[in-house]
Amino acid sequence: KEKMDMEKMTLILAAAALIAGFGSSFQYGYNVAVINSPAPDRYGPMSDNLLTLLWSVTVSMYPLGGFFGSLMVAPLVNKFGRKGTLLFNNIFSIVPAIMMGVSEVAGSFEIIIAARFIVGICAGLSSNVVPMYLGEIAPKNYRGAIGIVPQLFITVGILVAQVFGIRNILGNMEGWPIMLSFTGIPAAIQLMLLPFFPESPRYMLIQKGDEKTARKGLQRLRGWEDVDEELCEMRVEEQSERAEGRLSVLNLFTFRSLRWQLLSVIFMNMGQQLSGVNAIYYYADSIYSSAGVADDHVQYVTVGTGAVNVFMTIAAVFIVEKSGRKLLLLIGFGVCCGACVLLTIALYFQTTLDWIPYVSIVCVIIYVIGHAIGPSPIPTVITTEMFRQSSRPPAFMVAGTVHWLSNFTVGLVFPFLESGLGAYSFIIFACICLATLIYIWVVIPETKNKTFLETSMLFAHRNKVDIVAEAEIKETGGESIVQHVQTAF
Repeated sequence: KEKMDMEKMTLILAAAALIAGFGSSFQYGYNVAVINSPAPDRYGPMSDNLLTLLWSVTVSMYPLGGFFGSLMVAPLVNKFGRKGTLLFNNIFSIVPAIMMGVSEVAGSFEIIIAARFIVGICAGLSSNVVPMYLGEIAPKNYRGAIGIVPQLFITVGILVAQVFGIRNILGNMEGWPIMLSFTGIPAAIQLMLLPFFPESPRYMLIQKGDEKTARKGLQRLRGWEDVDEELCEMRVEEQSERAEGRLSVLNLFTFRSLRWQLLSVIFMNMGQQLSGVNAIYYYADSIYSSAGVADDHVQYVTVGTGAVNVFMTIAAVFIVEKSGRKLLLLIGFGVCCGACVLLTIALYFQTTLDWIPYVSIVCVIIYVIGHAIGPSPIPTVITTEMFRQSSRPPAFMVAGTVHWLSNFTVGLVFPFLESGLGAYSFIIFACICLATLIYIWVVIPETKNKTFLETSMLFAHRNKVDIVAEAEIKETGGESIVQHVQTAF
């Protein structure tokens, strides 16, 4: 027991996290931000309306692709494994990278729109599969820190795209196709390096029944030979799951023992996306301009905001195992709620007082800090921890679908909200942050340093399933486990 509690960070575990993060999550962030620094005059004269329409379609194709990518998560991770799916997913990055690179030569914006959709599929898969893979290969005392690595690479991707997008770097007519096609480079690197790392031992043992490969992978990841204890814990989880049978998305909703976990995943992902994070970024440039930042300098302030985002996510990696998940979520949503309220007040008085625009800038930065320590990185960590092996892929499928649909909705609705409500649109986001905060406070338990089975037991009481039977799973050896579990569900 002590050995499992004191497991160390091995080089191979850190390298697997970095390569999966850079090869997959980095691209998600990069492609979110890369479209914000285009050269709108590439295709000669166009009416404003047509340009706005093309622009909206190009932007919204990405979350639409993400939605379809999320729907593919469960079938792919069950068939190809976690690592196998990440390797397969590189197709959805390299192909659109080539397409976007040649769009200039072809003089066709349709190619860019199609490529954005395909690269969205890549993001939809990677935003779910990377946290799942890393959560399964990490020991429980590092699961939070390693679980934030994907979000860290997303923020690094956003920052790199913002830097490339500076007008005298690549944010110009000649540089734009190059900038769009850069997304293929991390995919190529991942394709070359990831095959040398182990597949998720939990997947190999519980879903494939291949104990030899699972043991070998676990020994490489942990850096020692004696992994019997962890394999034993996986077997107990497998036995407790066998009673449930194979889980699909549809029967995931019918299991009483998973009801609150599923609701929590839906609320957290809706809260994360509908809390106004995309709107803040969308609004940031005009906030900076109104504060008297020269148009040429706005892009540098944006890069500064991106750097704050990266820095705070790094901080979250180091504090999540000390503070726990729940506290970071509560602080994060609380800060975002306060920042939205203050921003609304500041935007309302923007023209009346000279110093108010600077308050707006501070609000944006405080909001970014709040989102980066909790709402951005923690939901995927908790999603990994709240579900056991066979229910995890369909749970991520639900999480991803909600995530991308909410993202798509904000992108579609916010421009109309902004023109109709102006500054008051941020009050809606403040309310959503507050509602999510209350839900997390009441429902979500602390999952720090718990095995997947222990986390399931934390929810058993709220789900009104027989907690005694669940508890007996831990003490009971071998044969009698299944009958106990059947009574639990």
